[in-house]
Amino acid sequence: MQFFRDTATIFSREITPTLRAPLALLFSMAQPVLFLFFFGPLLTGTTGFETSPWQWFVPGVLVMMCLFGPLMAGYNLLIELGGGSMERMLVTPLNRSAMLIGRTLKEFALLLVQALLLIGLALPLGFRLHPTGVLAGLALLLVFGVGLGALSFVLAIVAHPGGELFYAVTQLVLFPLLLLSGVLLPMDFGPAWLQAAARFNPVSHIADAERALFSGQLASPSVLAGTIAAGVIAAVGVWLGTRAMKRGI
Repeated sequence: MQFFRDTATIFSREITPTLRAPLALLFSMAQPVLFLFFFGPLLTGTTGFETSPWQWFVPGVLVMMCLFGPLMAGYNLLIELGGGSMERMLVTPLNRSAMLIGRTLKEFALLLVQALLLIGLALPLGFRLHPTGVLAGLALLLVFGVGLGALSFVLAIVAHPGGELFYAVTQLVLFPLLLLSGVLLPMDFGPAWLQAAARFNPVSHIADAERALFSGQLASPSVLAGTIAAGVIAAVGVWLGTRAMKRGI
């Protein structure tokens, strides 16, 4: 119970400044809307989709937003490291894993609001809602986001005090993961070597799992592969993050 209380404490600490800046929150909500209305219609006239293009596109956008959100969560930690507030938190009896997960849950809370907005706007366009699959897909994104957020915090700790390493590595890792995951365009459209490279990208398996879940295919083999990929990322991220926190900064 102490772990959950500490997680709630950190989550409240992180989400409060965001809620006090509604304009910034509004701008963050605009990103999925832009992708939905400016990019999504480009796919409606294409072929090669096993399901509706919207059924394929919406989960992919959610995975992309999960990459941009939790993976960049370490930026705020860098600011706290520079200001000294993180050192003061480390002398408290707060659980170190709770510090990581509470921060990541704040990023996921924003992602959840964006996801609900995106799904609601996509329904009139032809997106079919499978409630059980959507809930399972959001749970999978939560696991994936926790792992990405924890890894981002580890990178921020390693990059402190300069921070240049954080920006260099995140940009170097982010775009290959994004482009080789097929979140915006099917990898089947690419050459054979690109498809082979995508098979080694865990985000690609998570995106396939999300699409299967959002289509109601809960028993699809891709769901198992995506769940394993997200679970491994979460386990490695939390382990490395907790270890970095316990060592101190």
